Amino acid sequence: MRCEGLLAGPRCALLLGLAMILPVAVFAQNAHDTAKVRPWYESISVDAFISTGYTYNLNRPDTMMNQFRVFDSGDNTFKVDVFELAIQKTVVKPADVGFRVDMTAGSSIPRVARSAGFEVGDLDFHQAFLSYIAPLGKGVRLDFGKFITSMGYEVIEGYDGYNDNYSRSFLFGYAIPYTHTGLKASYAFNENVSALLMIVNGWDNSIDNNTSKSVCGQIGASPLTGMNLFATYMYGPEKANNNSDNRGLLDVVGTCAVNTAVTVGMNADFADEQHSAAGGGNATWMGLAGYLRVNLLDEFSVSLRAEQFEDKDGIRTGVVQKLREVTITPEYRPAEHLVLRGDLRLDSSDRDVFQKGSGWSDSQPTVSLNFICAF
Repeated sequence: MRCEGLLAGPRCALLLGLAMILPVAVFAQNAHDTAKVRPWYESISVDAFISTGYTYNLNRPDTMMNQFRVFDSGDNTFKVDVFELAIQKTVVKPADVGFRVDMTAGSSIPRVARSAGFEVGDLDFHQAFLSYIAPLGKGVRLDFGKFITSMGYEVIEGYDGYNDNYSRSFLFGYAIPYTHTGLKASYAFNENVSALLMIVNGWDNSIDNNTSKSVCGQIGASPLTGMNLFATYMYGPEKANNNSDNRGLLDVVGTCAVNTAVTVGMNADFADEQHSAAGGGNATWMGLAGYLRVNLLDEFSVSLRAEQFEDKDGIRTGVVQKLREVTITPEYRPAEHLVLRGDLRLDSSDRDVFQKGSGWSDSQPTVSLNFICAF
């Protein structure tokens, strides 16, 4: 471009300015148009988790079954405990809409944790819910569908969290529910205090077994750095075709990260159910568990659990008894997505409830090996 004459200088400056601005404007518009048509699948995440294990019962029970175990019930057999595929669109701010579906398959976790009315053999969807953050205050999160319970120290393992021990506690198996189906609302007042409210079918019911609903409320607090406390209470009728015999459960969980190497935790449960004991009185059960995890190296940890569960009327385990157990779990993480664990456990009861050969004993020692991969 040639610029001549009296106005050559200003005219050239104007033309050069337009030549520089127009491509930038066109690029910005194209970028805006691209954002408008961003593919839907870019907001969807897919994660997976697999856990396999082997348990050996030193009592050598004739039935090859470990008594009162939750998922590790088989003796002297390799098992694919669970394979989980989690598909979700997360919600983070007011007006966000999302969902989560956890599909699981395997010979342990799906068989035990599946909900009534949602059975599909060894296949289960232990979570399937829609999420919406209502623009109220800082944002009220609403979840509709089936979700894992908010009670208990231990969890149904998945890609976003696994327990310190391979075997599950008696409290996890007999004191609390696994899942709920209904509506859950949660709200964080600030970084230290949160609350949760649920209206659900009940304990482990995808389809309600009566015409009443159960209500659950939780308060969470972080009074100190590294410390978390949760108190949850659930109340409602859980018996089939019975709307009057209510079950109440108080669950308290506490965790404290003493430092980067040591974490301690506790879980306490107290529950009763109307007209469920022998003679028509209220049946009760209660338990207390303590947890310790020590990270000895970047790749190596050791966890310890000790607990007592009292089934005063025998409606949870089928026997009036006090169950106790101590478990030690060494853990090795050789790669980013791989975990290898052992599990040394001794169960005991004040009754002879553990099979030993063809007879019965008041104790049950087991040794387990577990492999986990999450990605």
